[in-house]
Amino acid sequence: MSRIAVLGAGAWGTALAALYARGGDPVRLWGRDAATIAAIDAERENPRYLPGITLPPLIRPTTDLAEALAGSDVVLLVVPAQSLAGLAGRLAEHLPAHATLVLCAKGIERRTGRFMSDIVVETLPDRPVGVLSGPSFASDVARGLPTAVTVAATDGETADALARRLSTESFRCYASDDLRGVEAGGALKNVLALAAGVVIGRGLGASAQAALVTRGLNELRRLGEALGGRPETLMGLSGLGDLILTCSSPQSRNFAYGAALGRGEDLSGLKLAEGVFTAAIAARLARESGIEAPIVETVAELLSGELSVDEAAQRLLMRPLKREVG
Repeated sequence: MSRIAVLGAGAWGTALAALYARGGDPVRLWGRDAATIAAIDAERENPRYLPGITLPPLIRPTTDLAEALAGSDVVLLVVPAQSLAGLAGRLAEHLPAHATLVLCAKGIERRTGRFMSDIVVETLPDRPVGVLSGPSFASDVARGLPTAVTVAATDGETADALARRLSTESFRCYASDDLRGVEAGGALKNVLALAAGVVIGRGLGASAQAALVTRGLNELRRLGEALGGRPETLMGLSGLGDLILTCSSPQSRNFAYGAALGRGEDLSGLKLAEGVFTAAIAARLARESGIEAPIVETVAELLSGELSVDEAAQRLLMRPLKREVG
């Protein structure tokens, strides 16, 4: 029987495994952390990353990569963006010949500036590759709450096939052949969510938050287009939709991290926020592309310690006056 393999047993990977297992797909869930995998196996719950949600019996957790991949027709790569290159290099000897890879992490490799699809294509050439991205919280998906996302591939027929394969009654996948636009929207919105969190954490109010998100969307659109995305993609689920969700809720790790930063709290115990790793490389790509991206630049300098929170807020508030459009 064909099945789905989910590589990455964090909150999002566990949620996707639960989604498809509840729909009747046998799912192998692979993770590096033996304690997490053992807890899922014994308790049918991921107490570290997705507590309180009972996982269906069709999920088979494992730390064995070969076991996870055997017989799979779809492989969901749900490891953190900065870890993908290391994992991709281990896949070739175990991947079934017919398996399609679907990238589910949102980020840009901070050392090289590569998008996730670039890493997989360079490491595993001639493999069909898709990207799943859009406004979605792990806990919502794991509970079967209605969610809509985008599934993209450079080939439209592949995208259509993946959308059919990965859609369920509660999880609707809309196909796109703009793979780069979907990746860019997912990565850049994380940086903007950090900024929105800082605004709220610093007590600057909902009006300032709305202004920042609106201006941030302009940056996402300009930079996303410069990186190869299409404007209609960046205004869709994987761009605007994801931006709205992650800039407005503490369920977003990036928003929560930014809010803690704005409040001056200790950040060492917070969960991974991909925008922290993406900010500097996104700012560099903006400069190299000749794109004005003051919010992205400010977040990068704030995270590097070049600016204090108050200095960052002042810089954004004192932007030169100009026409809103044009």
